[in-house]
Amino acid sequence: MINIRRATAADAAELVRLRGILIAAMQGHQSENDEWRQRARMTLEKRLIAPEPTLVAFVVEQPDAPSRLAACAVGTVEERLGGPGNPSGLTGYVFNVATDPAHRRRGYSRLCTTALLDWYRDHGIATVDLRATAPAEPLYRSLGFVRTTDPAMRLHITATI
Repeated sequence: MINIRRATAADAAELVRLRGILIAAMQGHQSENDEWRQRARMTLEKRLIAPEPTLVAFVVEQPDAPSRLAACAVGTVEERLGGPGNPSGLTGYVFNVATDPAHRRRGYSRLCTTALLDWYRDHGIATVDLRATAPAEPLYRSLGFVRTTDPAMRLHITATI
């Protein structure tokens, strides 16, 4: 039986480890800068215990090593201004859907993502966004996600602090 559960602050280091695997797969190499790992862990530890969660994660533990995670799906909640398609303005964003390479092709990412979508549904969040890699797109399509016409753009600003 697969045990899926909501992540706690104690899972932060493992969530960051899985994020590193995901980033390396997307970029084709390991990151040389590890400062992000400490910052990500601190963010997870803080936000996973918040009384009004704006970040939630679901995980599957490795069957042979319960202190290690096999897979995860992380999501945030953002309160934007409401509009015709989303009057509440509440929007979920799915990211960091990752599976340890030794535990792939077992449905763990699907279970974690489905649990996250159920959590959004239970909290009245009807709009959920994500960005998908080409290999992951069939999974997300099977869960009901569709491509949008909104083009994504990004600007990196150099901090002056």
